[in-house]
Amino acid sequence: MCGRFVSTSTPDRIAAYFGSQLPTEVAAEPLGDNYNVAPTQDIYAVVGNPDGTARISTYHWGLVPSWAKDRKIASRMINARSETLADKPAFKGLLKKKRCIVPMDGFYEWKAGAEGGPVNAKGKPLKQPMLIRRTDGNPMAVAGLWTAWKDPDDPEGRFLHSVTVITTAADEFMAPVHDRMPAVVPPSMWATWLDPTNDDVHAVSEVFEPGRHGPREMLAVSTEVNNVRNNRPDLLEPIELP
Repeated sequence: MCGRFVSTSTPDRIAAYFGSQLPTEVAAEPLGDNYNVAPTQDIYAVVGNPDGTARISTYHWGLVPSWAKDRKIASRMINARSETLADKPAFKGLLKKKRCIVPMDGFYEWKAGAEGGPVNAKGKPLKQPMLIRRTDGNPMAVAGLWTAWKDPDDPEGRFLHSVTVITTAADEFMAPVHDRMPAVVPPSMWATWLDPTNDDVHAVSEVFEPGRHGPREMLAVSTEVNNVRNNRPDLLEPIELP
C-alpha cells in the first residue's frame, strides 16, 4: 500500500515538469511543503483535459465515490489495487475517464523491525520507516484516479474532488520491505494515461507493467515519521541502522 508520502515540489515546479497548466486558484493558495502527507489531507494531482493539455488541481486524498452517502469512506479508499480496477464498481468507470498523476517527492514504507533496533512499550521491535525516492531529484509520477462528490450537507451544493493512489505488486527493489508499491507512470505514457477521451482500458493499463520507476534509492529514516503530527524537513534525513 501507500499510506504516507512527501510533497515538497511547488506548483510551479510540478507544472514545468509535467508540462501542465497552473490554474490561478492553485498558484494563489499553494499547499506548502509537506514532509509527512497523510490520508484525508489535500494533495496535488495532474489531470488531463479533453484538448490534450493537462492542469494541476488540489484533491482530497481518499476517494469519495459519487454514490457515497458521506465522506467517511475516504479513509478506506486511499489506495486502489491495479489488478482489480476494472472489476471494482468504485473504480472501473474512473479507469476509463478520470485518471490522474499524483506527484510524490518520495513515499514511506515500513520494514519489519530488526534485532537491536528501537522497541515499543512491550519490548517488541518497531517497524523501521524507509523513505523511497528518485535519485535524480524529480518527483515520482504516481498513477491515480479521481472523482467528484456532491456534499449533501453543503448549503451551496459544492463538490468534493478526491483521489485514490493506485498500487501494484512490488518489484525486486521493494519486495524486501513490502509486497505492494505505488504504480508509476513513465514519461512516455503521461499523455496516454491523462487523456480523458481515451477509454481503452487495456492500453492505459500498460503503465502497471514492471520497470516503470526510474532511478530510486531507499533510506532508513527516523521513527518520528510514525506520528502524522510530525512534519519537518529533518524527517527526510537518513539514519544509520544498528
